[in-house]
Amino acid sequence: MDRAAKKLCAWLIAALVLASLSAASAGAAASAGAADATTPAATPGYTDTLLSNEQDTSRWAFVTRKTVAYAEPKEQGGKVRKLTTRTPDGTNELVLALVERRFDDGSIYVQVRLPMRGTGRTGWVRRGALGVYNTIHTRLEIDRHRFTAKLYKNEKLIWSARVGVGRKGLNTPAGNFYVRDRLVSTDPHGLYGPYAFGLSAYSSHLSDWPGGGIIGIHGTNEPGLIPGRISHGCIRVKNSKVRKLYRLMPPGTPVKIL
Repeated sequence: MDRAAKKLCAWLIAALVLASLSAASAGAAASAGAADATTPAATPGYTDTLLSNEQDTSRWAFVTRKTVAYAEPKEQGGKVRKLTTRTPDGTNELVLALVERRFDDGSIYVQVRLPMRGTGRTGWVRRGALGVYNTIHTRLEIDRHRFTAKLYKNEKLIWSARVGVGRKGLNTPAGNFYVRDRLVSTDPHGLYGPYAFGLSAYSSHLSDWPGGGIIGIHGTNEPGLIPGRISHGCIRVKNSKVRKLYRLMPPGTPVKIL
């Protein structure tokens, strides 16, 4: 190979080496730039535990201290409702617990059904604001169009009755609710019969009534009106039927009104 050819060969090799070094440098710079870029913080992890399927297994708990239910866990999403330890009926407040969410940082929140106006509103509260979970296996289904109520335990029908519901303009609200408290009447032959159940449901029309218009299930002193659209929104049951229901339906029982 003559001297001119050797110089050309050397020049080509040098050019190739320089190009290789430039590419490596550019790649390193791009990697460094990617490493320096700000990345979003990872969302804290959590584990959900289903507490109630509102069919054959449900759990409820007393509210043990004043608290606020939020639209999302960790006090996010706005306030939905304040909760106290007592109901307007003077009984201990309770909520139906749906889901328990345990975060990796150790905080625990519970999604609960709330006693308030609407078609079964829910919110999230701190686990520490609730007492122990109580497990039940009952659910009540009320059909406003067929004027029927049916109680199931472990998905087996154990009680049924014809009922009276809210008349036109004062309709019984539809949705998913629960038995908030159980009450014994001071006059078993009076307007509300021997027993009554306060629900988490509220009338959409009678907010000025005592307790804000709580919807209940109770006996009656006018059994001849059942079945039909006869009430201000509550569900009326004949006294013989409500006595048996009182023995069979515990607090916290999910109630679906169709």
